[in-house]
Amino acid sequence: MEKDQNQENIDKSSEKDQKNLNQDQKTENLETNNSNNKEQDQKQDQEQEKTPEEKILELEDKLARSFAEMENQRRRFEKEKEDAFEYGGFSFAREALNLIDNLERSKQILLNDETLKDTEALKKTLEHFDIINKDLISIFSKNKIKPIECLNKKLDPNFHQAMIEIEDDQKEPGTIVQEIQKGFTIKDRLLRPALVGVAKKREKKEEKNEENKENSGDK
Repeated sequence: MEKDQNQENIDKSSEKDQKNLNQDQKTENLETNNSNNKEQDQKQDQEQEKTPEEKILELEDKLARSFAEMENQRRRFEKEKEDAFEYGGFSFAREALNLIDNLERSKQILLNDETLKDTEALKKTLEHFDIINKDLISIFSKNKIKPIECLNKKLDPNFHQAMIEIEDDQKEPGTIVQEIQKGFTIKDRLLRPALVGVAKKREKKEEKNEENKENSGDK
């Protein structure tokens, strides 16, 4: 009997705690609702305090902002559409440049073949290679893909990539004296940079020997 009485007391205590919790929750919800209602009332009061002219100006401002956003979206869409049309074949064009590279490599292999040197067969083959190369360049040009002119020009990092330095006292340092691989542009964009060799001043032997002597003396 004593255990039953204790259990009954525990149940009554839990029930009381639950009632208190529910009452606290109701009070909190009521306070939140009252706060929201006050904010809404304040907004409505502010709206009512505005004159018709102020409301019209506010609506005009919102309308102007909406039109500006619509115009920005239209311009972005037009730009994306233009880029897709103008440069949609960018990757394909870059891959197609391998045809020109392979033609040039094949030509050099034939020129370096001693068994074909000064033969009529070599001469005709090279003539055909040149015709194919000119046709490719013509097709690229019609699609606004053009080779980058680089020989005897100053190195421009926007279009050229220096691979080697070549001693040359006749040219200003930084002048391109060798084209290793031809570069191309497509419209106003770089498709592939030209790989080049640039001139540098020749080191004088006397200065080099003097430097070697000084280094030997230090040791």
